[in-house]
Amino acid sequence: MDFLGAQVNYERRPPTAKQRAAFTLGRMKRLMTDLGNPHKAFRSVHITGTKGKGSTATMLYHMLRNNGMNVGLYTSPHIMDVRERIVVNDDKISEAALTRYIARIADVSRHYGADKPTYFEILTAAGFLYFRDKKVEIAVVEVGLGGRLDATNVLRPDVCGITSISHDHMAQLGNTLEEIAEEKAGIFKEKVPVISAPQPKNVKTALRKVAERVGCPLQFEGDEIEFSYRFESSRVAGPQARICITTATSHFDHLPVPLVGEHQAINCGLAVGLLDQLKANGLKLDEEASIAGLAKVSLEGRMEMLCDEPRVLADGAHNAASIDALMRAIGQNITCDSTVVIFGCCADKDVTGMLRLIQNGADKVIFTRINSPRSADPAELAAAFVELSGRMAQTAPNLATALEIAEKAVTREDLICITGSFYLVSEAKAHFATHPHRAKSGALAF
Repeated sequence: MDFLGAQVNYERRPPTAKQRAAFTLGRMKRLMTDLGNPHKAFRSVHITGTKGKGSTATMLYHMLRNNGMNVGLYTSPHIMDVRERIVVNDDKISEAALTRYIARIADVSRHYGADKPTYFEILTAAGFLYFRDKKVEIAVVEVGLGGRLDATNVLRPDVCGITSISHDHMAQLGNTLEEIAEEKAGIFKEKVPVISAPQPKNVKTALRKVAERVGCPLQFEGDEIEFSYRFESSRVAGPQARICITTATSHFDHLPVPLVGEHQAINCGLAVGLLDQLKANGLKLDEEASIAGLAKVSLEGRMEMLCDEPRVLADGAHNAASIDALMRAIGQNITCDSTVVIFGCCADKDVTGMLRLIQNGADKVIFTRINSPRSADPAELAAAFVELSGRMAQTAPNLATALEIAEKAVTREDLICITGSFYLVSEAKAHFATHPHRAKSGALAF
């Protein structure tokens, strides 16, 4: 594990423009060759996009798993434990296995000189080794960043998925949605079908151009794939979305969405579309088993209720589009008198875009620092928020202090929402883990 920690970690410190310009898949391809090409030992689904990748991947994984298949899941980032990223049949990779794979990767790359694999490349390679050794039939793999130059892009999958594309990681992927879309579309492979969530017109155009150039069929939710959703509410289940989706071969009517929010209805539709494409590719899948698998989905750090009294919700929204989705989801699904937002983010994010949206859903905002060298300064966040909104804001040096301030300001009918970064969500979960009398299971309270 020491080898892993010693390598370049672009999750902690993003690459500079110069570093990004020098990126290639060459080192990852070399590593795969030296490890015996483990990524060629299993079928896969490759998912990129800006927001919703983890949710879509997890929903698809559970539908496949409930068909009795031996299934792998590779996602990022982790929230509490790096082993969360590599899962087979609901079990995280063991610490012993991960340590063993990292040692092997260190051994085969010892002669690479200064060109050592990065933190993410090592974990990706370890995941592929684990999937091969566990003899998974299919793996659902989430892209780490972008697509074209991501370490996961050594795969040749059965189908690719693209979740909603919005502005994020502009320094690495481009300043326009078209540029970002082209980077994401770097995972397209000749004759490999692609299913996309609904996209803005300019993003659709960019994706279609790449698909035509590469030679792969591309379908969009809401266009080639008929898709609609509606919300309903019951005393037992509370607010819930249901989707209707019609593909060339299947029809799903009023399918319940296991996760909260309009954005999750769209993600669920994409997961079902990917599942149906796998079926069209020859995978034997039972519709009833797949639907039952959806009911088993839960996701840490996405609209996760950490505490009942006071109600504390955590969500890893970290760009403007995901903050917008979060504020909408709270408004549609949670009854509360007022919402206190505890916010911390990375300085290299679209801070202004997020702050504009927070003011729409927050009655009070407390800015704090996240546990990352990339953290934005709370005082600067507060000053920017005051300038944008004309409203007051408070700051706290850390999450624990922010929670103390928030808890003094709320009643039982109010909500505390912790958001802006998965780093902050991780810290929040660790905080409530040390207060078990206050923590709860994670199910939403309405």
